[in-house]
Amino acid sequence: MSDHAKSNVSDWASWPLEREIVIARVVDADRETAFLAWTDPSQIVKWFGPDGFGIETHEIDIRSGGRWRFDMVAPDGTRFSNCMEFLRIEAPKLIEANHGTDADDDPDRFRMLITFDEQDNGKTVVTLRQMHPTPERRAVVIGFGAAQYGAQTLDKLANHVAEKSSVSATRN
Repeated sequence: MSDHAKSNVSDWASWPLEREIVIARVVDADRETAFLAWTDPSQIVKWFGPDGFGIETHEIDIRSGGRWRFDMVAPDGTRFSNCMEFLRIEAPKLIEANHGTDADDDPDRFRMLITFDEQDNGKTVVTLRQMHPTPERRAVVIGFGAAQYGAQTLDKLANHVAEKSSVSATRN
């Protein structure tokens, strides 16, 4: 594993672009609501993952130093082992984690940075950056559709927070 993958805090500006995937989505919610959807264990399991995939959690502790172990279950029942190790959480601005399979020393584990930037109109830009261990691994991930799956995941987040916002608006 590279030195970047081992360190606790990233200097994202120094990472080579040929290893990066960036996906962004504007969601119709304030940044605190969008951030909470990622950090509240009862919420993230409702929307996380591509279309049609379910989540089965084995352990969830979303805080700096915590981890989330889960299986992503495809529509055909195929299970994909996952583990996120949370390196840095700065509410409501960012989440940094290592993400890979639920195996020690996964050579394909990648660094993930999620940022939350509020627009003047109250909506939030959620940006998901993935930094893969090698350009070759990035190509494999793009090849099997991870960028599209990431976009679907952010779409599901957008739907989740929009529903929460409309529920809050009807209560007021």
